[in-house]
Amino acid sequence: MKDTQTSTLSKKRYSYTILDAINVEIEVTASPYQLPLEELFTMAARINKKRSFLFVSKVLGKHLPIHPQKGLLTAALLAASYAERIKGLNAQVTEELINTFVQKEPQFQSTAFIPKSINPVIIGFAETATALGHAFFDCFEGAEFFHTTREEIGSLTPCITFEEEHSHATSHRCYIELDMINNEREIILVDDEMTTGKTAINIIQSIHAQFPRKEYSVVSILDWRSEENKQKFAQLEKTLGITINIVSLMSGKVQVEASGKLQEQELQHTYQGTEPSIEEVSLSAFFDKACTSINNSTPLIKETGRFGTDSHDNKVLHKKISDASEVLRQQRTGGNTLCLGTGEFMYIPMKLAAELGSNVFYQSSTRSPIYIQDIGGYGARHGIGFPNPEDQDVAHYVYNIPPGEYDELFVFLEREVPRENLQPFLKQVEKLQIKSIKIVFFSHS
Repeated sequence: MKDTQTSTLSKKRYSYTILDAINVEIEVTASPYQLPLEELFTMAARINKKRSFLFVSKVLGKHLPIHPQKGLLTAALLAASYAERIKGLNAQVTEELINTFVQKEPQFQSTAFIPKSINPVIIGFAETATALGHAFFDCFEGAEFFHTTREEIGSLTPCITFEEEHSHATSHRCYIELDMINNEREIILVDDEMTTGKTAINIIQSIHAQFPRKEYSVVSILDWRSEENKQKFAQLEKTLGITINIVSLMSGKVQVEASGKLQEQELQHTYQGTEPSIEEVSLSAFFDKACTSINNSTPLIKETGRFGTDSHDNKVLHKKISDASEVLRQQRTGGNTLCLGTGEFMYIPMKLAAELGSNVFYQSSTRSPIYIQDIGGYGARHGIGFPNPEDQDVAHYVYNIPPGEYDELFVFLEREVPRENLQPFLKQVEKLQIKSIKIVFFSHS
C-alpha cells in the first residue's frame, strides 16, 4: 500500500490522500505568522457518517502527544493575533512567541499581556478546545472564561445549550452564573478549527436570543470556511446587527472528495502486554470541590473553567498548579514521561505537564473514533479504546502512543473513581509497555 498521506506544495496548495479513500485539496490563503503547515496538523479518517475526515492537530494535545508548552504557546499566538488585528494593539511579545514556537522543545510560560481595558467573556468549546480556550484566556489581565461541557449536572440548569451537528457528542451545555453572560461585553469563542463555522453560528444565535450584544469574535487555529460559509456569517451580522471578528493562525479553502471505501480496522492492536506498577496520587488538597454530575457522585472541581472563572482567580489557579506540580515532580521516576488528560479535563493537566521538566509530553483521551493505520504520516497510527472511567457509558480513545515509547504515564482524572472502573483502561495501557503508571485524582467523594 502506498503512503497513506502525501503533501505537495505548489503556490501554497497541498494535496492529501487519506487511507486511499479520501482526497483532500487545501489552498492556504492566509498565514499571518507564516507558521509551517506541517507544524500545525496532519490528517486522519473519522468513523463518523457526518464528516469523514479529521484535522489532527499537532499543537492541541488531543490526538497527538505534544510538548505541553507548545499548546500554551499556540493559544498565546492566537491571543497576540487577536490583540493586533482586532484591537489594534502592539503585542510586543509576538516575535518572541513565533521564534519559540518553531523550537523543537519550546520553553514557555503563559503571561497576561492584553490590558484590563479589554475585558471580554471568553468561551472554549468542549471537548477539544477546553485547554486552548483557557490558555488563550491566560493572556488577558481582566477577562472572564468558561468552557462548554457535555456533562449533565443534576443540581444545575444550563443557562445556554446549543448543538454541534458534525461532532461525535453533539450537545453543549453552559453552567455559569447568569451575570457572567447577562451583559453587553464582547464574547470571544475559541475553537481548534472551523470547517463550516456552523458551531460558532449556533452558539452566537443561542447567546444573542437571550443576552444580545454588539460584538463577537471567533478565534480558531485553522479556518477552512468556504465563501458560502463566510456569507452565512455576513448574513448573521446583518440580521442581528452585530459585528463578528474572525482570527486564525491559518486560513484557506478545503475540497474533499471520496475516492474509495474506508475499511474499518480493529482499534486495539495486539501487542505483547507489560504489567506496569500502578500508584495513586491525590491532589485534592490543592483544588476546591464544585457540584456533582448525573453520571458520577464524586464532585467536579471548581477550577477547570466549567463553572466560570476570572483573571484574578486564574492567577490563584496558576499558584495552585505550581504547588501541585511539586508533588508530581517528587513522584516522577521516568526519563520519558507522558501526561494524559481525560476528555474535557485538559487545561490543568497540560499546565501541570509544562512544569514537570524535560522529556515530558502531553495529550488527552477523546470521544472521537478514528480509523487506525500504522502508516507514515497518517494521523492515527496507534490506538486504544475503553469506557471512560468517570462515565462508563461513554467510549474514550487514546491515539498515537507506540508501544515502548514512554516509561512513565501520569493519568489525570478530575474525580476519583472506583478501581474497577479503571480496569478496562489499565488493561489497554498494558499494550503500550509503560513500566510505571500514576493515577492522579483531583477530587474525592
